[in-house]
Amino acid sequence: MAKKPSDESAVIAANAAFYRAFESGDVAAMDTLWAAAAPVACTHPGWTALHDRARILDSWKGILDSGREARVRVTCLEPHALLYGDVAFVTCNEAVGNNLLAATNVFVREDGAWKMTHHHASPVARAFVKEGPTPQDRVH
Repeated sequence: MAKKPSDESAVIAANAAFYRAFESGDVAAMDTLWAAAAPVACTHPGWTALHDRARILDSWKGILDSGREARVRVTCLEPHALLYGDVAFVTCNEAVGNNLLAATNVFVREDGAWKMTHHHASPVARAFVKEGPTPQDRVH
């Protein structure tokens, strides 16, 4: 299935909007970014998966509200978008304070706009950051 170069740029822009909302603590923007019709899921670092839009947005409200006094910088590093029709995903790294997380963000085209349908982030072991995994580090 062919993709248009503008689609890839639009997905990267939607991904960037997610991280702007995250870093700025903008709950309203976070709400707008998530899909309304498509199924959604979210796995925050250390959490079990959430599968209900209302629960996901409540989780983001709690996360964003809790950091208002000591806002932590959240930076998306090395985003890479892959598209297939009206579905796309972005793999990237998240720099959150002094921590590095690996993230996958999935988007669907909904009413002509790219909307988030899934976010998953998990910590990266320090050894991987410095040297990369060794054969002994394999988990699966």
